[in-house]
Amino acid sequence: MLDLLVNAIVQVIVFSIIPLIWWMITTRNDENFFTWIGLKKPVLKGSMIKLFLIMLAVSCTYIFLMVMVMTQLLGDINTATSQFSNQGFNALPRILVYAIIQTGLSEEILFRGFLAKRLIHKFGFVSGNTIQACLFGLMHGLPFGIVTGNILVTIILTILPGTIGWVEGWMNEKYASGSIVPSWLMHSIMNILSALSIALG
Repeated sequence: MLDLLVNAIVQVIVFSIIPLIWWMITTRNDENFFTWIGLKKPVLKGSMIKLFLIMLAVSCTYIFLMVMVMTQLLGDINTATSQFSNQGFNALPRILVYAIIQTGLSEEILFRGFLAKRLIHKFGFVSGNTIQACLFGLMHGLPFGIVTGNILVTIILTILPGTIGWVEGWMNEKYASGSIVPSWLMHSIMNILSALSIALG
């Protein structure tokens, strides 16, 4: 447990280095880092219930599709959640650290907090959000493509996370006034459900 917690904190720090340097060079006199990166209370431009339903529907659909892909196309290939295989609910504390801090927080800081905001500022919402979503998708899909040598796996495992990345960017910027808390929450939920599906066999 301690090793996973340390790894999670290290990953958050590593994923925050470039955003922090960028902020120090460009914006530190105008805005504090946490507000600039989107780690702030969301001001919703609509119903909280609607936002929750969107998050729930997207999360469940994504998990269903990913489980289908993993079981039908990947077989015995190890994934990040394989470490929880058949451990049951005993793995829950480790899963929470992995899902909420190691992957959820670190990836949201880098992709939605830094890349999406900078790219949207430079190219506008549609282009900027699409670029960050493509990069997010490639980060997930390319490693599997390299391991499996399967083009179909690469495409699917790039498109699925990339689509989620786009929705998360939209949710933050258009629905939550730039806060990355909603996407962090949704990202964490998806990773918890995904890891639990492995842990429970």
